[in-house]
Amino acid sequence: MPEIKDNVASQPVRRRLPDERQAIVHHLNVGGYEGYLTVGFYEDGSPGEIFITTAKEGSTVSGLMDCFATAVSLALQYGLPLQVLCSKFSHTRFEPSGWTGNPEIGYAKSLADYVARWLALRFLPHTSPPPTSAGTEAKASTPAYLSEDELNEGQTDAPACMDCGAIMSRNGSCYGCTNCGRTSGCS
Repeated sequence: MPEIKDNVASQPVRRRLPDERQAIVHHLNVGGYEGYLTVGFYEDGSPGEIFITTAKEGSTVSGLMDCFATAVSLALQYGLPLQVLCSKFSHTRFEPSGWTGNPEIGYAKSLADYVARWLALRFLPHTSPPPTSAGTEAKASTPAYLSEDELNEGQTDAPACMDCGAIMSRNGSCYGCTNCGRTSGCS
């Protein structure tokens, strides 16, 4: 909501990137759907824009990802924190989805899910356990962009779903997938 001073609302200000800027390019693969994510930086090294180029240019998915990248870029330039964007777009589900080949991400539920989680891994601070007085580590705080699914990934005895790759949840002596409904064979 814009700030109101003397009955006049102030408008948000767009922070434009310099004409020449540093950038990185990241190859992505979500269930065999390949593309490139380009991130452009402000002088301070913070992300200010993204571009997503997919292998299937001209497709509906390519057009939607281009619009998604533009919306994310504008949000960053108008001051929306990257953490908010990553939190909102992590774990969105739509096709294409699948295994990524990226060991830090594993299974992506959509291209937007992959992009948001990769941006969070690459640009957001990771929490680390602070030492306790006894010299052991305390439990780390959970970053805001983690979803309930990622929190459940800490289940050391739960297998991955054979259909969608999500971590299954224990249901008695069996497991059930909250993502797609598959069970481990129990009824």
